[in-house]
Amino acid sequence: MDPTGGWVKSPGSVCPEPPAERLLQLPGRENEACRHRRALLSDGFMNHPAPANSRYKPTCYEHAANCYTHAFLIVPAIVGSALLHRLSDDRWEKITAWMYGVGLCALFSVSTVFHIISWKKSHLRYEDTVWDCGKLKCFKEHNFCQCPGNEQETSLGPRTMEHCFHMCDRMMIYVFIAASYAPWLNLRELGPLASHMRWFIWLMAAGGTLYVFLYHEKYKIVELFFYLAMGFSPALVVTSMSNTEGLQEVAWGGLIYCLGVVFFKSDGVIPFAHAIWHVFVATAAAVHYYAIWKYLYRSPADIIRHL
Repeated sequence: MDPTGGWVKSPGSVCPEPPAERLLQLPGRENEACRHRRALLSDGFMNHPAPANSRYKPTCYEHAANCYTHAFLIVPAIVGSALLHRLSDDRWEKITAWMYGVGLCALFSVSTVFHIISWKKSHLRYEDTVWDCGKLKCFKEHNFCQCPGNEQETSLGPRTMEHCFHMCDRMMIYVFIAASYAPWLNLRELGPLASHMRWFIWLMAAGGTLYVFLYHEKYKIVELFFYLAMGFSPALVVTSMSNTEGLQEVAWGGLIYCLGVVFFKSDGVIPFAHAIWHVFVATAAAVHYYAIWKYLYRSPADIIRHL
């Protein structure tokens, strides 16, 4: 609080302003320490990096960007998936289009739902939030302070739905990687050994999903390694195919994903880092969709005639 009894709130805070009467008057030195720590937050565009094994808390502006950057892609993903299904010539192509389409639509849909829940819950979180401000811990719900350690924001109440959808958001990355490779593995000729990648990639996705369920947010470097390993392993098979049409687009899309990982791991370092990561994902997915649409289903001229 400031000397007049008001709550000093940084523009970067994700919490609404609580009633001043619910907070204790605190010694001047401790007040100044808390005020100084919270003033380090930027002007609403970025919060401090998350502590180890914890999730980053976006600002309100970052929450909005995280939602919109994927929400606007849900309808195009549905339309694009329906187009591939319409252009399928046989049952196997239809199954493959369905697999790819579900992965594409689920990625954007689950991501959007999670970020909406996280955004809305951030407005309510002040009721049970702990602020560690240097030597001062302010329990806003219970109106007293302690002296713990470094700055951190944690919620004392249950966050079951938010946590569940965050896990689903991470799980969908594994499913989406497998779905993105499915058209190339299913519709192109593969050698005897390479053909096993058609089912092995889904086994890797299942393993990644299980890992998220057991160790969510505990070993972030290991999780990142799994994402990259699953992304590059099928590429070795795809690039070895005799028919190389479309592989240049696949490579470009993979490069865009890899560049986006820099922002994926830069929350609290680069403002709107996660939203920028979403833009890279959308761009790479568009490049891969174009390659699948053009080289595995119909050429543009055939599509025009078909319509």
